[in-house]
Amino acid sequence: MIEPGCHPPCCVLRGKLLSVSERTSLAWVPSILLSPASSPRSQADDTDDGPAPGTAGLPGSMGNPKSEDPEVPDREGLQRITGLSSGRSALIVAVLCYINLLNYMDRFTVAGVLPDIEQFFDIGDSSSGLIQTVFISSYMVLAPVFGYLGDRYNRKYLMCGGIAFWSLVTLGSSFIPRERFWLLLLTRGLVGVGEASYSTIAPTLIADLFVADQRSRMLSVFYFAIPVGSGLGYIAGSKVKDVAGDWHWALRVTPGLGVVAVVLLFLVVREPPRGAVERHLDSPPLNPTSWWADLRALARNPSFILSSLGFTAVAFVTGSLALWAPAFLLRSRVVLGETPPCLPGDSCSSSDSPLAPPLPPSLIFGLITCLTGVLGVGLGVEISRRLRRSNPRADPLVCAAGLLGSSPFLFLSLACARGSIVATYIFIFIGETLLSMNWAIVADILLYVVIPTRRSTAEAFQIVLSHLLGDAGSPYLIGLISDRLRQGWPPSFLSEFRALQFSLMLCAFMGALGGAAFLGAAIFIEGDRRRAQLHVQGLLCEAGPADDRIVVPQRGRSTRVPVSSVLI
Repeated sequence: MIEPGCHPPCCVLRGKLLSVSERTSLAWVPSILLSPASSPRSQADDTDDGPAPGTAGLPGSMGNPKSEDPEVPDREGLQRITGLSSGRSALIVAVLCYINLLNYMDRFTVAGVLPDIEQFFDIGDSSSGLIQTVFISSYMVLAPVFGYLGDRYNRKYLMCGGIAFWSLVTLGSSFIPRERFWLLLLTRGLVGVGEASYSTIAPTLIADLFVADQRSRMLSVFYFAIPVGSGLGYIAGSKVKDVAGDWHWALRVTPGLGVVAVVLLFLVVREPPRGAVERHLDSPPLNPTSWWADLRALARNPSFILSSLGFTAVAFVTGSLALWAPAFLLRSRVVLGETPPCLPGDSCSSSDSPLAPPLPPSLIFGLITCLTGVLGVGLGVEISRRLRRSNPRADPLVCAAGLLGSSPFLFLSLACARGSIVATYIFIFIGETLLSMNWAIVADILLYVVIPTRRSTAEAFQIVLSHLLGDAGSPYLIGLISDRLRQGWPPSFLSEFRALQFSLMLCAFMGALGGAAFLGAAIFIEGDRRRAQLHVQGLLCEAGPADDRIVVPQRGRSTRVPVSSVLI
């Protein structure tokens, strides 16, 4: 017989049905396990806002949540659970890092040769911004598809197929004639297939191989590849174009490396069991729920929603800078008289002129992106790891500090561009370092506030949100504002520079908004993390969407609870 107020299997602890006295003796178990009506997120339609104050591990707690965390497996324990040695797991992460680097390298190779693409196809700033917007939009639309598949099917084969298709389409985009600009947009959109198949799935593999600080370190290594790959994209685009004398060859580098990536994926990567490293050895395995149930649970997770909104601001800023910073730096040099203007029939980064700088702006910006990425990601993870010992809200607070700190430096880099290019580079370096502090931490937040069987879907949802409101439209928006400003000014190289300068200042404002979202996430992070831990351990369940509900009195107020939770 089921005890009153117990919702099966929520009151089953490691396979044993608990009596009232046994449940009462488990003082460390939050009250959401003992009464479905008192849980704001484990049971829907609750009119109560949360468990009673003093519940250990939840907001408003007077207890010590650290003492309740599940035991972290040692190296031998991880090997028994995953079936993979520590060396093999590290090798898998290395392969995933290589592919992540390759993805971002391909994405920003286009930005490294953007002035040449504009000249070749005879397009303006708004059409140039559309190149990145089409790619991000495709990536954003396909991410939920691969998120759904990644939570239910073999992740290794999904990534192999996506990256093989991406390599083929990228190679084809380098053979498009000048009168077929629309075909370039189409191929860049199809490249989003490979990105979506990989970005939604790879972090969940790392989460199933490592836990706790090990996971944070491996994620930091994985996300080093984003800024480093982006910087290598600028460098490869610039140097390959100079060596070959044709910008088309810059797009033919990554497809060959993509073939190597598919081979490494097939030979090295093995599929670990989902969520096994986070469960007790005798806890039942987690089963996937419906896609709609996953979305409902994610929508009720404030830490996930707010951190995703904060990351959206990061995506807006990085997407804008990724495409437009090299072009802005080139226009700044032209205004300062350090570089000849880009005229029809000439290479936009030609070094034949005595006025040309020793290094083109795209190459310099690429080097800055690489260095700031390594420094920022490592700095963010290390600061967060140290602060976490004394403040469990350290992760979102560090993200907020990074975004709020980067905004004034990015503004100063734009404001100083007409007076000193050196000062511009310095402020960009500081601003991008602070901005890069977010990458690995945001991924870690998602992995510990979302249960394993929903993580690919959560990655996909975060990708959709961050790109829909972030870098899917920001390059086009910046280019559109620039074109509109230029329409009201006399045509000149100075007006081109000023229009792009003013439009890029929007990035500083978006960074401040993102910092505010991370501050909001800090309010909820402790409770959401604890709920996810309890769910993985089999100590917390969710009511199914089909459960009938009735109204019962609860602490002097009416509350809707599932019929199955009440003894009739």
